[in-house]
Amino acid sequence: MRNGIITGWGKCVPPAVLSNSDLETVTDTSDDWITTRTGIKERRISHVEMSDLSAIAAERAMAAAGVAAEDLDLILVATCSPDRLVPSASTIVQAKIGASNAAGMDLNAACSGFLFALSTADQMIKTGAMHTVLIVGAEKLSHWLDFSNRSTSVLFGDGAGAVIVQAADDQPDRGLLAFEIGSDGTAGDLLCVPASGTEGSADRTELPTFLMEGQEVFRRAVKSMGDASGRVLESAGLDLEDVDLLIPHQANVRIIDATARRLNLPPEKVYINIASYGNTSAATIPIAIVEALEDGKIQPGSVIVFAAFGAGFTWAAGAYRWGARVEALAVSDAELPPNDKTALELLAGNIAIHGTGV
Repeated sequence: MRNGIITGWGKCVPPAVLSNSDLETVTDTSDDWITTRTGIKERRISHVEMSDLSAIAAERAMAAAGVAAEDLDLILVATCSPDRLVPSASTIVQAKIGASNAAGMDLNAACSGFLFALSTADQMIKTGAMHTVLIVGAEKLSHWLDFSNRSTSVLFGDGAGAVIVQAADDQPDRGLLAFEIGSDGTAGDLLCVPASGTEGSADRTELPTFLMEGQEVFRRAVKSMGDASGRVLESAGLDLEDVDLLIPHQANVRIIDATARRLNLPPEKVYINIASYGNTSAATIPIAIVEALEDGKIQPGSVIVFAAFGAGFTWAAGAYRWGARVEALAVSDAELPPNDKTALELLAGNIAIHGTGV
């Protein structure tokens, strides 16, 4: 059976760090308050555009897979914070990496976007329509931070992760064994950025920013990720005992812990890196994949459960058996341009528009 196998992986996180101590200077919060409620200690703030983060992550993923840009058939960019709405982020990334033979398409399922893209790539490979697909999950969410609102301004950061998915006829039991994607648009206002598109454009006087009903998002997140994970394991013919690692969307450590308890998975089988990056939306899972490989948490044949939820309200889960290789074939020398500003200096525009909470 023709399967899609992850053969390359790469991440790009900007160098400027916004710590909890930094946030204490611009919003009514504390390191203890943030850490206790979210598990986040710091997040990254980008000095470049989202497409630049995407291109570096893509170059690193291609090097790890041993493929050239001209080998790509399709580029899927999962994001809710593109440089521009027109043209698509995927075509901007295509130009930056020189992937002249690839079609490009954006997917916006918010924090579930990477798994929506992974399932799309898998199905297109299974049909024979595509052979080599680049998937990028990337965000520049700092653009929407409002420091007068401590419930959302402490959560989000910038970053990108990418994988190469390639057709494989010789690994029939590897790759995405089962997946589920879902949406409930009636709950869309639970987590949203009003006026981030054409809505209210005639009367717009300020920068759009996040709105969130935290308790209801928490409840739905735990239920949707836990239930969907159970269903994909059942569809794949697997038991919880078969799972080697859960890689969940990194939104809140309490959500991750509650999801793991719902699945009866011990802490050592749950990958968490939220302390370093905060919530990077569609980028959290691909960044976590890269770091789990670096940490030796993924081995050939490892059974991984991916789970995510996001604005929309969306959710997704996948049961994935890793392929034969966990080492990169090569390392890219692609790097971001230098940055000489602190995270707070990069956020000066947001602060000037919204003010602070102190």
